[in-house]
Amino acid sequence: MELHVFILMLLVHVSTEVNVVHDDFYFNGCSDTEKEDMYGFDGEEIYHADFNKKEGVVTVPDFADPISFPGFYEQALVNQEIDKQNLAICIKAYKNPREEMDKPQSSIYPENDVLLGVENVLICHVTGLFPPPVRVSWSKNNVKGTDGMRLSQYRRNNDGTFNIYSSLRFTPQEGDIYSCTVNHKALDQPQTKTWNVNIAQPSVGPDVFCGVGLTLGLLGVAAGTFFLIKGNNCN
Repeated sequence: MELHVFILMLLVHVSTEVNVVHDDFYFNGCSDTEKEDMYGFDGEEIYHADFNKKEGVVTVPDFADPISFPGFYEQALVNQEIDKQNLAICIKAYKNPREEMDKPQSSIYPENDVLLGVENVLICHVTGLFPPPVRVSWSKNNVKGTDGMRLSQYRRNNDGTFNIYSSLRFTPQEGDIYSCTVNHKALDQPQTKTWNVNIAQPSVGPDVFCGVGLTLGLLGVAAGTFFLIKGNNCN
């Protein structure tokens, strides 16, 4: 069932002398399984409606002095009912047309530099998909698990497809293997990407050779200085 999307773009001119263009967008959509209601600025989300927790969520950090969104969650509920009615009308009017689909592409990478025994976050970025939903699951050493997993809101790409992030908190240990599996109706089979904890230990060889060379060099300088002084005394 097709996901209907409504986009609002606002261009703002900061001054009359220097034109600085900003994109203020609103995204509202629904399908038979998904609901979305989001506001953003310059490609960054600033607010979304969490229909599971039944509340609005401001995603701008406190230091940015975020604005409030009174009544926006209630309006989001109203918009969802309107979307459902429009969706039913469109399906009937277009005689249930064949659904267009785009296959997602995924990648997996750590959020921070990896140190053994230090908690980190693995990110599975899924993009180029249409329509939502997409299902993302994680496994560690071939054992599935969801502890520490989070899923972002869907973000719309410029080409009309969507992207989404799944994150997993983990503590890296040498030899562990993590997998991110993506399921989408456009895929013939689930798409899995893996990431290994493989941190190369620094070699002591170069340090040892460097230390020995430096020591021999210093001894050579000391010996040369000693014989120079002795030679001057003999003269």
